[in-house]
Amino acid sequence: MKDKIITEIQLKMAGTLSSAQLDELKRVLTFTLHNYDVTEQQLPDPNDTPSNVKLLESFIAAKRIEGCSEKSLKYYDSTIQQMFTETEKPTREITTDDLRGYLSKYQSERGSSKVTIDNMRRIFSSYFGWLEDEDYILKSPVRRIHKVKTDKVIKDTFTDEGLEQLRDACEEVRDLAMIDILASTGMRVGELVNLNREDINFNERECVVFGKGNSERIVYFDARTKIHLNNYLDSRTDENPALFVSLTMPRERLMIGGVETRLHEIGERANLQNVHPHKFRRTLATRAIDKGMPIEQVQKLLGHVKIDTTMHYAQVQQTNVKNSHRKFIG
Repeated sequence: MKDKIITEIQLKMAGTLSSAQLDELKRVLTFTLHNYDVTEQQLPDPNDTPSNVKLLESFIAAKRIEGCSEKSLKYYDSTIQQMFTETEKPTREITTDDLRGYLSKYQSERGSSKVTIDNMRRIFSSYFGWLEDEDYILKSPVRRIHKVKTDKVIKDTFTDEGLEQLRDACEEVRDLAMIDILASTGMRVGELVNLNREDINFNERECVVFGKGNSERIVYFDARTKIHLNNYLDSRTDENPALFVSLTMPRERLMIGGVETRLHEIGERANLQNVHPHKFRRTLATRAIDKGMPIEQVQKLLGHVKIDTTMHYAQVQQTNVKNSHRKFIG
């Protein structure tokens, strides 16, 4: 094998070197390779290398099996596809510098927030980490791209007075029941619109919802919500199994956009800003922690996989911090 390699090198250099130089080249190569074992390795056929499209399809399939929602999968797919288009490289050749340059350019051209850029980084980390685990690549190029430091923004929650203002601004019994169940359960708006009448257990004041990844959990509502839900359902004459339906005929299941639009209208009548479904969820988390509910129980109530996510929702009131300082330290 060594002689074969040396001969091939000599043939390729024959047009450049003289006979004497070729003899010297052979001597040097023979001496250099003397202590090495040389074996022939069959290089992979480039045509057998999975394309970017194939690798992405396999990744999305794996995430689907793990229970990711179709909405998340669509976001993963579009984000990674855009990166492919910009880098114009096979997945195995994409480097850390390629990804850093892409993220930097994306942020400068679109004015994207740090949160958006870090979300993209996390998606790339998930993708290339999966490729590494599946032995498609040796090492993820995202390993050396650290988490983007983002500014912590304190988001508003509803005050007790604000919730009462919203209730007073309701002109339909349906809207009152909708606000009460969002405020008392902290469920996601997607979970709300998927509820059916039969899902409600009025005796136990609870219902089963299906969260992200089709995870099932029980949420609870208060006595006021029970009364308003009963009043709403008693006023219905349709046969739609959905818990919340449109006000106009035909009575169709209320969708997420319909809930958001309706809450915005109620908020305008109540002279309140930024009234949206997620604010009820954040309000419940904050209030529960302020009143002493263990963070692990709040996590279970909200259906969070990681407790860090729960902490992002909950904001401890400064007055409670002050009182606790006086109690335990001062």
